[in-house]
Amino acid sequence: MELSAKQIAQILKGTVQGDEDARITKFAKIEHGKSGAISFYANPKYEKYVYTCRSSVIIVNKDFVPAKPVNTTLVLVDNAYAGVAELLRYVSQQKRRKGFHRSLRARYYFTTKFGRRVYVGAFACVGHHTTVGDDTVISEHVHIGDNCTIGSGCLFYPGVRIYPGTIIGNNVIIHANAVIGADGFGNIPQPDGTWKKIEHLGNVVIGNDVEIGANTTIDRSEIESTIIGNGVKIDNLCMIAHNVIVGDNTVMAAQVGIAGSAKIGKNCILAGQVGISGHLTIADNTTIGPQGGVIGNIKTPGGTWLGSPIINAKTYMKAYALFKRAAEQ
Repeated sequence: MELSAKQIAQILKGTVQGDEDARITKFAKIEHGKSGAISFYANPKYEKYVYTCRSSVIIVNKDFVPAKPVNTTLVLVDNAYAGVAELLRYVSQQKRRKGFHRSLRARYYFTTKFGRRVYVGAFACVGHHTTVGDDTVISEHVHIGDNCTIGSGCLFYPGVRIYPGTIIGNNVIIHANAVIGADGFGNIPQPDGTWKKIEHLGNVVIGNDVEIGANTTIDRSEIESTIIGNGVKIDNLCMIAHNVIVGDNTVMAAQVGIAGSAKIGKNCILAGQVGISGHLTIADNTTIGPQGGVIGNIKTPGGTWLGSPIINAKTYMKAYALFKRAAEQ
């Protein structure tokens, strides 16, 4: 999409220094700027590029004082880094607004209820007694089961699978091939050494403003709900088992695995490949480093943990220094 410097300043609540009619159609790093692009300057080590950048517009902090003449239009904002993030969000939202469309090759039913301006792509399927909120985009080849509730402003990329009974809030993004609501891994050992499946009749409940990465799976509960809180951000290739509760605004990087009935607090950070055993409780504001293995409850909020099994980060670094020193002797 095309925006003028004046429009950008209005979106970011900033001011223009230069040509208000300067037009941009793309984003570029400040060191790679070209005509028609917009860049941003926030890190002092990149200042030299401000004076050579060919982008049509550069977003800068309003307290920036150029040491040399600047040959491009500047948009001055309180925080340039936050400003470009806000502009990216704005452009992304505008692109997602496809408006009303229901492909003749999609499948839905008389009992399916759509809000206003819902987009349903080819070969998508939306089940019986499922409701979909306003401005939601259901891309091609998405399957949504029966008796689901989908909020407004959601975006489901191609290949998403949502099992029956799932409840999803507003402004939720689910990336390609994620599976929401499959049966949990519950089996009972039998005397003869075989395993008998435990049926899962619960569901998954996802809050508002959640993003779920590609090929991530979230299992349904046996009798109640697997719950993903508001503002949770989940990367690609994560696994969340049945009856897990993830608190608001927690984030997890790729390949995190959370076993059944674990309870993750609010505002936690789980780095890549963290593994959490079942039936554990993780306190609010906890940070667990890459490949951290959690086998016990974390009761104190705000801690940082490393290792497998995890220990306090400061203790881990001391132990690692001793371990490395011993190996070098």
